[in-house]
Amino acid sequence: MTRILGIDPGSRKTGYGLIDVGRGKARYVASGVIRIPDAALPERLKLIFDAVSQIAGQYRPTQMAIENVFMSKSAASALKLGQARGAAIVAAVQADLEVAEYEARKVKQAVVGSGAADKLQVQHMVKTLLQLPASPQEDAADALAVALCHLHTIQTLVQTATGSTSRFRRGRLSVS
Repeated sequence: MTRILGIDPGSRKTGYGLIDVGRGKARYVASGVIRIPDAALPERLKLIFDAVSQIAGQYRPTQMAIENVFMSKSAASALKLGQARGAAIVAAVQADLEVAEYEARKVKQAVVGSGAADKLQVQHMVKTLLQLPASPQEDAADALAVALCHLHTIQTLVQTATGSTSRFRRGRLSVS
């Protein structure tokens, strides 16, 4: 069984979500938000590193997927986001996790079907795909979406490597 840790990085709030994958199906494990108090940036980065390290130690994921930096309102915001990502990535590498990175558009495409989906659509689809009783918090839902995107990417790579193809025959999808 594979356990994937998804991370939605931020210098003020970092979402995390864990899913187990068995027989191609995802099962919810845990999710939440690491809330970073007002402090100097180096202290906030340490808190992100420590929290991701603790999550990795507690839940023992085998892989981590993290959202890439996107263009932000300002260069300073983008740099802080990049540093928050770096702290989470170093924690993952320190825990011997494989790390994959995904653009926000790709995550939304994989989970919702549209790279332009809004946060509510992502929350709804995460709730539906993981059969949760309620929608997770926004940042936690984004992190779970990153983990689901990684799962979909792995499944596609496996299908490609094994020669499985999908094609339509008389209006039906068949996989060979």
